[in-house]
Amino acid sequence: MKIAYILKMYPRFSETFIVNEILELERQGVDVRIYSLRKPDDGRFHAQLSLVKANVVYTPEYPDREPERVQAAEDTVRAAYPERYLALRAYAESRGHPYAIKRFQQACVIAAHLLGHPVHAMHAHFASSASRVANYVKHLIGLPYSIAAHAKDIYHEDVQLGSLQGKIRDARFVVTVSRFNQAHLQALMGDQSADIRCLYNGIDRDRFQPGADGQRQPNLILGVGRLVEKKGFADLIRACHLLRQWGVAFRCEIIGKGDLRDSLQMLIDELDLADQVKLIGPQPQDGVLEAYRRSVVFALPCIIGSDGNRDGLPTVLLEAMSTGLPVVSTALTGIPEIIDHDENGLIVPPGDPETLAHALASLLQNHAYREQMGKAAQQKVACAFDVRHNVAQLHRWLAEPIREPAYQSGPIIVDSPYSPLVQGELA
Repeated sequence: MKIAYILKMYPRFSETFIVNEILELERQGVDVRIYSLRKPDDGRFHAQLSLVKANVVYTPEYPDREPERVQAAEDTVRAAYPERYLALRAYAESRGHPYAIKRFQQACVIAAHLLGHPVHAMHAHFASSASRVANYVKHLIGLPYSIAAHAKDIYHEDVQLGSLQGKIRDARFVVTVSRFNQAHLQALMGDQSADIRCLYNGIDRDRFQPGADGQRQPNLILGVGRLVEKKGFADLIRACHLLRQWGVAFRCEIIGKGDLRDSLQMLIDELDLADQVKLIGPQPQDGVLEAYRRSVVFALPCIIGSDGNRDGLPTVLLEAMSTGLPVVSTALTGIPEIIDHDENGLIVPPGDPETLAHALASLLQNHAYREQMGKAAQQKVACAFDVRHNVAQLHRWLAEPIREPAYQSGPIIVDSPYSPLVQGELA
């Protein structure tokens, strides 16, 4: 089986779940080819990346800088499917937006390559630009696509309802990472036809195991994630300030990079926590694994950002739990589907540093409680979040019979993925 993965950027340092998914599909015998709309921009890669066998085709990030490549692709698609090409080009031009033309041109590059290197279907991660390009490719050459929807791509205030509905409506199926997301998307679609399925992200449990006895450092709280508003790290820092006021022994390390680094460091300095709270910066996956193994509590106090952005199903919670860490997080989106409160972790209200501090204190001060909860956390991951089991389900879905003929020429009917009636509405 051959599957084309359509991604906005590959590889991306923070998207380890995509690499894990591709690796497991390859282990299960799927031939994956990756089409990336952008080249990586940070120069840092996880060691697991070297194990991926898939070839990567980079489309022009700026099509006007590669006019010969783009024109050759358009000529190829037009020769194969003239009516589809002309109809979709006219549609993209009618949108009056440079991004519509850019996605059309990137779709032509992918479609032309696919004509010479066929696959059975496409799978696009995130219901944003990658899914738009996959949608255009389908309209150009008839190749079906599916979507993996996550968080920002369906919750951010800039999400256009009509666009999202059109991409979902045209897809074979949509996979999303929590039942919460599934219900949200079904509500957005209303009476429109949509096949929306829930499939949790999985992790490699063979890799994310506890370390050696005695490796854990007393009283060490760990946070891992991008330094952005929705992760709630400002609340974690304020909770640490309360822990110090209460005389609770602790240290806290936060791994990650992001736009809020300077403001978080200012908050640390303002609260005089520089000796106890450290921003470690980004780390490769091996470094994050080592940090899980030497910590005693993991905290990710997610919130809903001011732009509506939020986490869907944070992979770092699964990784921490798999290494035997008790976790503390908040009652948002799919997080309560990961954490069973007071069994394998603790759930606190978002945006509540005091309750967060009480939860952290209860774990820091009770070794037996931590041990019991850490073991239960490992069991929860084993039952519901094993990458082999979950990707095997995705494999079965991708292998389902295609209900429409692929690569069939004929007139295109664009079901207005950017309907002017709803273009201005936000998801």
